[in-house]
Amino acid sequence: MMLINSKLPTVGTTIFSVMSKLAQEHNAINLSQGFPDYPADPKLIRLVTDAMKNGHNQYAPMPGLMSLRELIAEKTANFYQANYNPDTEITITAGGTQAIFTALAAVINPGDEVIIFEPAYDCYSPTVKLFGGLVKPFELHAPDYKIDWEMVKKLFTANTKMIILNSPQNPTGSILSKADIEALIKLTKNTDVMILSDEVYEHLVFDGAQHQSVALYPELRERSFVVASFGKLLHTTGWKLGYCLAPAKLMNEFRKVHQFNVFSVNTPMQVAIGNYLKSENVYAELPQFFQQKRDFFRKLLNETRFKLLPCKGAYFQCVSFAEISEEKDTDMAIRLIKDFGVASVPVSAFYTKGTDNKVLRFCFAKEQDTLGKAVERLIKI
Repeated sequence: MMLINSKLPTVGTTIFSVMSKLAQEHNAINLSQGFPDYPADPKLIRLVTDAMKNGHNQYAPMPGLMSLRELIAEKTANFYQANYNPDTEITITAGGTQAIFTALAAVINPGDEVIIFEPAYDCYSPTVKLFGGLVKPFELHAPDYKIDWEMVKKLFTANTKMIILNSPQNPTGSILSKADIEALIKLTKNTDVMILSDEVYEHLVFDGAQHQSVALYPELRERSFVVASFGKLLHTTGWKLGYCLAPAKLMNEFRKVHQFNVFSVNTPMQVAIGNYLKSENVYAELPQFFQQKRDFFRKLLNETRFKLLPCKGAYFQCVSFAEISEEKDTDMAIRLIKDFGVASVPVSAFYTKGTDNKVLRFCFAKEQDTLGKAVERLIKI
């Protein structure tokens, strides 16, 4: 019998797949996995069809179509006053997760230490470990998930290679403040520490707040990979299209891996997205679009026994059930599916140690009718 020495012996199926499968088995309303249940803009769909009919069906250039990269450069300059060279500093990727994987693959070597703020999106830690890196988790806690930068400083060693950021944050909906950025600049000054900034929810920031992209700050920009997603932007998560920004020196290493990982990504969709974003005011409309959903969902949830945690960005609402039950969050999440027909994600799944703060995450990127039906069931708890 063939023996396999697993590189990730403790990693199983992602929590998103587990909860979605359970939701399907029990015919539950799925507020666990982060995808919309409403259609993408029909105009965008037509543009993809047109691109295929017009012959855009072969390999795109390895870094992505230049026209799309130029559009991204223009957008990044407008939003963040950051000038990225579309030829050498922007690469189109097969979604945000592939960009994260590729950035880590490009620079993490055995023994390198990577600081991760938890609860954290579940691809960070396994990918670091896959390339021999050591994860240094820094735990954040409900209700506000604030970062104590003085304590973060104590995690620094001679082997600290990278800090991974995620703002707006999945799963908590928290965002980095300007004070956070200033502390990060101070912490990394005169070091070789790199930053991987997961900003796939960059346009989902609420209540008039400004997204604090690392691209806004030259001191951070020079040491950072910035990851973005068209899936989140255009309600097309299944298309798996995103991009990475980085200074040329870092992007050169990124592309060395990218070319042997996926080489290039979906050509007709790149064409369509480029044409769509030229004429549509997508960026300006997104914050209000999702804030309306957040406000609607929160108003409904106020009628339940759950305690609402702050949601300043992204499309996830976290709730505490500490006053309802003493059971584990994993058990509570399973019970919600089986007994009440609503799927969530237990936030302990986003901690290396499985830290259980009695918090569940719901996705509100859904039709109002879907959210309404879900809360009708949650009220019964």
